[in-house]
Amino acid sequence: MFKIGSLEKLIHELNRLPGVGPKTAQRLAYFILRTPEYSSQLRAALHQVEVMVHLCSQCFSYTDADDLCRYCTDPNRRDDLLCVVEEPSDIARVEGSGVFRGRYHVLQGAISPLDNVSPQDLKIRELLERVDAGLAGTKPKINEVILALDPDLEGDTTVLYLAKMLAPKDVKVTRIASGVPIGSDIDYVDDRTLGRALENRVEL
Repeated sequence: MFKIGSLEKLIHELNRLPGVGPKTAQRLAYFILRTPEYSSQLRAALHQVEVMVHLCSQCFSYTDADDLCRYCTDPNRRDDLLCVVEEPSDIARVEGSGVFRGRYHVLQGAISPLDNVSPQDLKIRELLERVDAGLAGTKPKINEVILALDPDLEGDTTVLYLAKMLAPKDVKVTRIASGVPIGSDIDYVDDRTLGRALENRVEL
């Protein structure tokens, strides 16, 4: 029986990472081999992440704190604004804008029937419970839920579902605008993006 060598196994595992092709995986593997100290540092970092990092019990982002993440414990953030994202990595992108100073809620994915991902597989029930707790007065009231989901089929499906579930509640529901990126040429914008830009136009 053919046995995969250690180097080939490492290349194979690196190739499984998102955005890493076979050639990049090979370069990374040889870099690790040439740099023994990096190999030990990488191994220690992976072990620490495995042991220490877990989901925040409130927003379901990643944290290595005891319970709540730094976004949930920051006293300078607004409790009445809640930004809903698909993945923990999306928080960094929203934070990079420097505009949003509210709280977050991570769904841990998007509704995708083709991938057998239903609303029950996501943190939607927990989102509704957070909103209800605010309305009941047991937690700070949420006045607006901002849906910052990807403008693709799965994101659109999830937005429609969340809008339906939140409609009976006394909370404003908005979605981030999508359209023509700043600095781009309209000649190179696809039809769907241009259509979104027209739908989300603003008055001057």
